[in-house]
Amino acid sequence: MGSLQQQQGGDVAVIPQSWGGGSNRIAALNVEPGTTPPQSSSNNNSKRFNDKHDDPNHDQKPGWRKFLSFIGPGFLVSLAYLDPGNLETDLQAGASHGYELLWVVLIGLVFALIIQSLAANLGVSTGKHLSELCKAEYPRMVKYCLWILAEIAVIAADIPEVIGTAFGLNILFNIPVWVGVLLTGLSTLLLLGLQRYGVRKLEMLIAVLVFVMAGCFFGEMSYVKPPASGVVKGMFVPKLNGQGATGDAIALLGALVMPHNLFLHSALVLSRKVPNSVRGVNDACRYFLIESGIALFVAFLINVAVVSVSAAVCTADNISSANQKRCNDLNLNSASFLLQNVLGKSSKALYAVALLASGQSSTITGTYAGQFIMQGFLNLKMKKWVRNIMTRCIAITPSLIVSIIGGSQGAGRLIIIASMILSFELPFALIPLLKFSSSSTKMGPYKNSIIIIVISWILGIGIIGINVYYLITAFVDWLVHNNVPKVGNVFIGIIVFPLMAIYIIAVIYLTFRKDIVVTYVEPQKDEAADTQVV
Repeated sequence: MGSLQQQQGGDVAVIPQSWGGGSNRIAALNVEPGTTPPQSSSNNNSKRFNDKHDDPNHDQKPGWRKFLSFIGPGFLVSLAYLDPGNLETDLQAGASHGYELLWVVLIGLVFALIIQSLAANLGVSTGKHLSELCKAEYPRMVKYCLWILAEIAVIAADIPEVIGTAFGLNILFNIPVWVGVLLTGLSTLLLLGLQRYGVRKLEMLIAVLVFVMAGCFFGEMSYVKPPASGVVKGMFVPKLNGQGATGDAIALLGALVMPHNLFLHSALVLSRKVPNSVRGVNDACRYFLIESGIALFVAFLINVAVVSVSAAVCTADNISSANQKRCNDLNLNSASFLLQNVLGKSSKALYAVALLASGQSSTITGTYAGQFIMQGFLNLKMKKWVRNIMTRCIAITPSLIVSIIGGSQGAGRLIIIASMILSFELPFALIPLLKFSSSSTKMGPYKNSIIIIVISWILGIGIIGINVYYLITAFVDWLVHNNVPKVGNVFIGIIVFPLMAIYIIAVIYLTFRKDIVVTYVEPQKDEAADTQVV
């Protein structure tokens, strides 16, 4: 691996080494005295831990210029918090529960800031992303199980994005939803092809498209004027009143905190040049934290605006019977009426354009995540366009099947199911991240402080506990109240309860298993950053 090891009878030579298919690291090898260390065969795919000679003026740049060079990964990751799945759950939470679930949005985005910053720090400090570290740390069977679960998470995250884009095409051109799903896959590949013109240009284009929808809902929010007291109370006074509140809260949280985002963020930061020095690593971690904070604060405001607009329109005293009927069955395909007060007759078309923007930008992040997960866990060497097609096909298959069989109504229900799947999947990405980022074997002196460890684990255990509680109680309630014959209930219980037990055992195993693989490599001290170490 990348650990520093020294044995008797040999000297330690520090040379660049390509490890796990990713970035260049400073690795220690045992060599016999008088022999020449082997040369690295790295293809320089990543610029993590490059010598300062790559950027001789790095430390002389003003702070704001250095910060600007790190902007990008956090904003690209934040798009996952503004995807059609979030919009759908936000709209339904506001329509069904008013402002009462805004506290879930607040906790979700605060938690997202903590874990996304941990993911960024992990990539910067280790030079490897989360899936590569999982491959190095866990036994083969566990590694493949985590890979399958990560792929399922990517599929679940991609379902709302693909269906949301298909809904946008349906609204604009009256195209069947299943045809829109196929077009979504093709259009995403075309947008990914724009990478040849530079990732930053693609990031800017995506941001502009997403903020079209943000402008619509901010404008509507200024018109409907939701009561400030209701918004503030809903944000800081937790409540789970009314039928389905717990399920909606879990779906809302699942749409906000996505497991594939942890793999994605830890990989995206590797695209930035970080000098191989203590100061370089510290600066990068700080800049990525600031950037993530800004990006997720914007995402938080947009999510609050969507919930508030839906709540203000659907809980108004003078709401018409037609709008009340729409609010009772609100989904992405029927939500354009919420914007009529601002956009008038053009609300439907502009809403569809904004939905297309949200869906397309989010599918790109999902495709990126699928590439990094496949590369990290399996170390597959394939051309980028082949990987894009493979991850696209895997992701759109469930959406295509459901949209063909169930139409737009079935596709809308699939979005909520996908959000809940993401919430249940979260521990299998979150626990490795929390453990690795708090481990001296992975992070060395850059491991989490005690305060961050306590806060992150409290939030993590809280979310995992909510998931397990809801999983058990919802299933038991269904068993009690369904119309299935008793023999059928017994058969279902025999299958499902062992699966629940396996789920809980797997979470406990990941939580308490001790890290045994040392991958941390000491960076150069600032004074010796320009010195070749041998």
